[in-house]
Amino acid sequence: MKKVLFVCVENSCRSQMAKGFFNNLSKKDYADSAGTQPADTVNQTAIQVMKEADINISEEHPKLITPQMNKEFDYIVTMGCIEGCPLTPKHKTIEWNIADPHGKSIDFFRKTRDNIRKHIEDLMEEIKK
Repeated sequence: MKKVLFVCVENSCRSQMAKGFFNNLSKKDYADSAGTQPADTVNQTAIQVMKEADINISEEHPKLITPQMNKEFDYIVTMGCIEGCPLTPKHKTIEWNIADPHGKSIDFFRKTRDNIRKHIEDLMEEIKK
């Protein structure tokens, strides 16, 4: 079993959507998410657009990335907001360039969601190799 950690600043939008897609699509691997400055709650629009994709992230809670997570996970995916993240080991870190939807329109959130899903599908293919 491979373990993937998705990281963004607040752990309230992109990393939560990525975790939701990964765990929903994977049969054997596992994902979690964290942030460098976690928000108090998951973004309501992120919850809404994921619900449209039949994935419930409403019970999730933002959390802080820890040094233990660096050891525990096989892959650490940053969402494009933490350039050269000093908190994650370089050999495990994958950088995605996904724009932050926070404060944007619901249509922007939907485009972000769909972009994340495509990235997740590509990552799952890569992990299989």
